[in-house]
Amino acid sequence: MSQPSVILATASYDHTIRFWEAKSGRCYRTIQYPDSQVNRLEISPDKRHLAAAGNPHIRLFDVNSNSPQPEMSYDLHTGNVMAVGFQCDGKWMYSGSEDGTVKIWDIRAPGCQREYESRAAVNTVVLHPNQTELISGDQNGNIRVWDLTANSCSCELVPEVDTAVRSLTVMWDGSLVVAANNHGTCYVWRLLRGTQTMTNFEPLHKLQAHKGYYILKCLLSPEFCEPHRYLATASSDNTVKIWNVDGFTLEKTLVGHRRWVWDCVFSVDGAYLITASSDATARLWSMSTGEDIRVYEGHHKATVCCALHDGAEPSPS
Repeated sequence: MSQPSVILATASYDHTIRFWEAKSGRCYRTIQYPDSQVNRLEISPDKRHLAAAGNPHIRLFDVNSNSPQPEMSYDLHTGNVMAVGFQCDGKWMYSGSEDGTVKIWDIRAPGCQREYESRAAVNTVVLHPNQTELISGDQNGNIRVWDLTANSCSCELVPEVDTAVRSLTVMWDGSLVVAANNHGTCYVWRLLRGTQTMTNFEPLHKLQAHKGYYILKCLLSPEFCEPHRYLATASSDNTVKIWNVDGFTLEKTLVGHRRWVWDCVFSVDGAYLITASSDATARLWSMSTGEDIRVYEGHHKATVCCALHDGAEPSPS
């Protein structure tokens, strides 16, 4: 298979992962995933691998093959894996699970390299752009920073007691972090670098983004979207809202999905957003108009996660 320049994948409660031609909307590959639902998808920086977080494993698939079998399986979690991601040059992967742990994996080896105990079900994990800190959010409302250099938890905060942190996102330059919770609220902090390597959180804003509904995903816009900076919030109210980070004013509400919107991902330049919904579709939205310009139809049950990589691969070091 030749390498497509745009990799778009979705996963659904119908136990399939689908790859799509982003422009035409055609599904060109379907992977059966009978063992569990897929909670999260992530594409490696070099566009060669797709990581699928399931229950209780992570599977790594070859993007450029027609093989239905994974290249590698990572099996040391004991609960639903809710978060997965890659370090910037793709050498290692991180994950978070309902088993209460955050783990780091060497891509080339099935064993876990490191493990951190969150003591509550982990819903979300993001890697700080400095590549040396992981930030996790859990079901009990805790946010923890895991310092990979010191190999310990360097910071803990609880924005709202006993309110699950559902999603975390960090600005590409490391200046902001946003946490979204089950009460429809986003907490925004400025990230300050102290004299040590440890990141300090300075409260900046509390945003009532989807009052009375869950926020299932929050996402800050990428570097090549500059000078515009946006926050997208996907919700159980069937909408995605786009907020201007300068003042956190509402720019647009993306209306079209008929059920919960579980996931969203920006294109590399921030001009488009892909969303995944319980209405069994994924959609491509224009950020300039707020209109959906493509609907990806083919899943038979809720589409709960999506992954997009339309940027250049990192140059070999």
